Amino acid sequence: MVTALTKTDYDEIFTRTYTHFHINMTSLITLEIPHSIITVSELNRNVKTVLESNIPLLWVKGEISNIKRYPSGHWYFSLKDASAQVRCVMFRHKNQFIDWNPKDGAQIEALALVTLYEARGDYQLNIETLRQAGLGALFEAFEQLKNKLQKAGLFDPTRKRNLPAFPKQIGIITSPATAALHDVLTTLKRRMPILPVIIYPTPVQGKDAALNIATAITTASDRQDCDILILCRGGGSIEDLWAFNEEIVAQAIAACAIPIICGIGHETDFTIADFVADKRAPTPTGAAELVSTSMEELLQQLKRLQKNLQRAALRRIENHMQQIDLLAHRLTHPGERISHQLAHLRHLRERIANNRNYHIAQKQWKINELEQRLLRTLQNHTDLSRSTGLIDRLSTRLQQGLTRYYETLSAQLQHYQARLANLNPQAVLERGYSITYSTHGEIIRSTNQLRKNDKIQVKFAQGQIDAQIQNINKN
Repeated sequence: MVTALTKTDYDEIFTRTYTHFHINMTSLITLEIPHSIITVSELNRNVKTVLESNIPLLWVKGEISNIKRYPSGHWYFSLKDASAQVRCVMFRHKNQFIDWNPKDGAQIEALALVTLYEARGDYQLNIETLRQAGLGALFEAFEQLKNKLQKAGLFDPTRKRNLPAFPKQIGIITSPATAALHDVLTTLKRRMPILPVIIYPTPVQGKDAALNIATAITTASDRQDCDILILCRGGGSIEDLWAFNEEIVAQAIAACAIPIICGIGHETDFTIADFVADKRAPTPTGAAELVSTSMEELLQQLKRLQKNLQRAALRRIENHMQQIDLLAHRLTHPGERISHQLAHLRHLRERIANNRNYHIAQKQWKINELEQRLLRTLQNHTDLSRSTGLIDRLSTRLQQGLTRYYETLSAQLQHYQARLANLNPQAVLERGYSITYSTHGEIIRSTNQLRKNDKIQVKFAQGQIDAQIQNINKN
């Protein structure tokens, strides 16, 4: 679908767009009518304010008349129908996004702001953007089909196939009379002249174009002559490219057994076929470049690979040559090898003899060491006897000392036992004394602790009695 802005873009950019509007006269700006006389400039300024503040952006349909393009880039024209006309202006910074050429007599739909040109008092439309009449319905049909196919899974990235890196044959589905075919063939000839091409001719515009395109895709899929298909067409208006927005074409692309790349219109053009195809190219030339590898690039790559292969082969040859030199150096005459082996055998015999003598010397040295230790032990036997007598004497003295120590401790223990017996209260009681306690168990040491009729306990050496105080004599 070819257009600079989609319907969704219009809705996002111009949030104040309304398809229908109704001016409520009670909501108009209430102008304060001065009692003094106003100027024409003030009048036009107030009228402009009323128009711009109360009429939102709106779409106006009509026929272009007397269009003029000034050197400044601005467009001036009239928009008319059978009964009336209105002046219009579209400034350069807005008309630069229009990708088609408006002419006198063209039926258009303009998104405009109603305003007043104060200097002349002319009411006019300030155009924000415009489109060819009927595009609104096409936009709606496009969006409906796009949503339908998207829900059906035709746009799912997982179902899209990778393009072959080196196709054996390419198929082109387009009209033989289009410049797009010439561009594709020229590009393929420049990049890969030996690549075979099959053309599936079909009308790409006009009545039954969608059916013919779908038939060509199905034919190519059934024949299986190609590794990849290019579906292409040059630029044009939305009506010119509408065949690629038909469901029959989308279903044919989805059912095709061969990967398909679309190169339709310009880079800003999008069609339903682009969303369903395995790959989208910005232009027909771009599609040809995607399916073909440059012969020059391949030759350069082959040269690099050839050089790498030569270097690898040379390194391998050099390694083998070095290995041959090593083997040649190791190769000797049998007689010389026997001589070397005899010399090696003599060397081994000498090593065995030397090893045997070494072990004998080691054992002899060990025997001598043991003999010396034995002699030293025998010489120290007398010293050992003396040491034994000394130990016996020291043992006797130790036993005597321990006996005396135990006797001293026993005497001290008896002394302490006697003192302890003298201090024993029971021994005092045995001598005729007694101990007096109060009823609370407190020892009575003075008559001050007692009162008449108090009860006491008196403990003797043998038993105790309970008593009561009847008389207290403190003297």
